[in-house]
Amino acid sequence: MGPLSGITVVALEQAVAAPLASARLAEAGARVIKIERASGDFARNYDQAAKGDSSYFVWVNQGKESLTLDIKNLEDLELLKRIIGKSDVFLQNLAPGAMGRLGLDAETLRAEFPTLITCDISGYGENLAVSHLKAYDFLIQCESGLVAASGAPGAPGRIGVSICDIGAGMAAHAAILEALLLRGNTGQGSALKVSLFDLAAEWMTVPFVHSEYGEAAPQPQGLRHPSISPYGGFKAGDGSLTALSIQNEREWVTFCSDVLETPELAADERFNSNNQRTVNRHELEIIINLFFSAYSGKQLRERLAEAGIAYGAINSVEELTQHLALRRRQVHSSAGEMMTIPASPVAWVDRPRDRLKRPPVIGENSDNIRQEFEPDDV
Repeated sequence: MGPLSGITVVALEQAVAAPLASARLAEAGARVIKIERASGDFARNYDQAAKGDSSYFVWVNQGKESLTLDIKNLEDLELLKRIIGKSDVFLQNLAPGAMGRLGLDAETLRAEFPTLITCDISGYGENLAVSHLKAYDFLIQCESGLVAASGAPGAPGRIGVSICDIGAGMAAHAAILEALLLRGNTGQGSALKVSLFDLAAEWMTVPFVHSEYGEAAPQPQGLRHPSISPYGGFKAGDGSLTALSIQNEREWVTFCSDVLETPELAADERFNSNNQRTVNRHELEIIINLFFSAYSGKQLRERLAEAGIAYGAINSVEELTQHLALRRRQVHSSAGEMMTIPASPVAWVDRPRDRLKRPPVIGENSDNIRQEFEPDDV
């Protein structure tokens, strides 16, 4: 039994953010009833990479039950209300205002069910001035400044995964757990609201503070750091890139003597402090790249490891699949075909999690759930 055994979550969800939050709850033992339209969560059709299923869907929908409803149909809407009334958590990420029009907004539900925890995930919160904006992850990255702070000089770059969706799902999961703990102490539920934009804006705190109170926000640096040097990707003679990060003067002295075999470089007035190294970054990188060009990536990493200098390989996704640190977990497609994906970031050492069932086929559990939640007077 998981720590959330006995908890029922109703998830009127689609895409990534809400499904990731409810997936974490399912992993902890909660029962998650996923509400889908007849055509299903549109994330089911993002791709077919997971043995016929979408990679997104397989990742964040293991172990859930699928109930198809037309929530504009009065009977289906009443069924959904009955299910919510007998559940612990109602999680949704439909467009702002949609729940209010159906009488499923947090205020209405909490008045009727005081122990219920509601969690609304949106793109921009409830500010009417931006309610017309679509809340796709890429657009949130752009609007929040994440794209402007990423990429290379003159070439802003989208972060290569749906980071705002993922972050919002993680935040919602944490907030729901807090609300469950609070309910255990007070007997009262909570109304929670999470927005992708708020998530991204908070993660932008450091450049935000530089913009508001410093000289200016740091500009995109590619693999470089705006205020630390040497820091970035350096090419070996075989063309491979190694990430290097010197964080303090002790490491800088060791790097010069034990890696570059040029101890006098540490005292060079162009490079004898981090500020000077950053100002003279171009000259320093020429020196480092010239030395690195005489070695293979493997040889360089061995030298860096022996000297105790922080480094990392700049791996491809294919190289990630073979990484020695990679932990995997077994999952299944909706058709039952087994595959492995990266494991959850939290490992329970003394209590391994139960393996979840496969993600549901659209509406797979509809008949059973409808029967379970029939009106009491039937």
